[in-house]
Amino acid sequence: MTIPFNRLAMLGGEAKFIEEALAKSHLMGDGGFTKKCHAVLEEALPGSKALLTTSCTHALEMAGLLLDVKPGDEVIVPSFTFVSTANAFALRGARIVFADVRPDTLNLDEAKLEALITPRTRLIVPVHYAGVGCEMDAILAIAARHGVPVVEDNAHGLFGTYRGRPLGTLGTFSTLSFHETKNISCGEGGALLINDARHAERAEIIREKGTNRSRFFRGQVDKYTWVDIGSSYVMSDLLAAFLYGQLVAREHVQARRRALWDTYHRELASWAQAQGVTVPHVPAHCEQAFHMYYLLMPSLDARTRFIAHLRAQDINAVFHYLPLHVSDMGQRYGGRAGDCPVTEDVSDRLVRLPFFTTMTVEEQARVLGAVRDFRC
Repeated sequence: MTIPFNRLAMLGGEAKFIEEALAKSHLMGDGGFTKKCHAVLEEALPGSKALLTTSCTHALEMAGLLLDVKPGDEVIVPSFTFVSTANAFALRGARIVFADVRPDTLNLDEAKLEALITPRTRLIVPVHYAGVGCEMDAILAIAARHGVPVVEDNAHGLFGTYRGRPLGTLGTFSTLSFHETKNISCGEGGALLINDARHAERAEIIREKGTNRSRFFRGQVDKYTWVDIGSSYVMSDLLAAFLYGQLVAREHVQARRRALWDTYHRELASWAQAQGVTVPHVPAHCEQAFHMYYLLMPSLDARTRFIAHLRAQDINAVFHYLPLHVSDMGQRYGGRAGDCPVTEDVSDRLVRLPFFTTMTVEEQARVLGAVRDFRC
């Protein structure tokens, strides 16, 4: 039987909550289950106001709208990230400026950040890769010196911490993903976290197509109307019901993923050292979110052979991001080969092992055996 790279975890309560949502006949957004999800997130992430969205991409787009990103503004993003991190701001006409990443955590390299800031820099978007926190103290200090907001792309990092502070609570805004590949999922979904209360009311308006509909349903106005730009970013309450079933099981999810990650890390340590393979690095001041387990192979050729070796044994492992700065779109913003050498190097060598909440001991043992049989 094939071991997939990812398998959606059904945690027990999803169907029951969906049935409740159907019985209440409230399937559009901001129903009872949306409110329950907001409450769980706000309890776990103190100081943040949570708004469920249709995707993490849309949450990033909302951040761009809230910060009034305009044509000609510059937005700094790591080149080693998913396209949404850049595309959400490119849609506003911003010029994307690509930053290289650290060779240890694969997070935005704070030592190279300040050199990228110009008078046109509008915001900085660090990505907590693999759910390991960026060096946020340094990033926030640099941003503060230049008066530039920070938006955390926390698609990987829900329930991770940096120096004891929850990831997602450190920037002006942060975004979450509940895509099928994430620890907590509803298939497709996301959230915007607002850490500066001054933006809360406008965020509700932008999320509701530019209307003050949320205020109307709270009885604060007697009718609602178009008051700002916006779009339809509200998650259906049916999806929120599924998501709530996952959120209430979050301690089980995180404990199971921690056990899987720790097993990979322990059981592959000696093999990796002997083969010249690099395993993930988690700084002591970071509590990771246990989102993935990856390996950095010695070369592109070794990675290609490694993936084929696993596939021959019905095990699906995958590579990850291609550098945005040398993509077709990235080159339109001035990206050139050699601009982000660490990104170009790790992108060629990184491979992600199968890693999902419902992975069995037997499945992981099969993967471990196949990996240890490989010679670089």
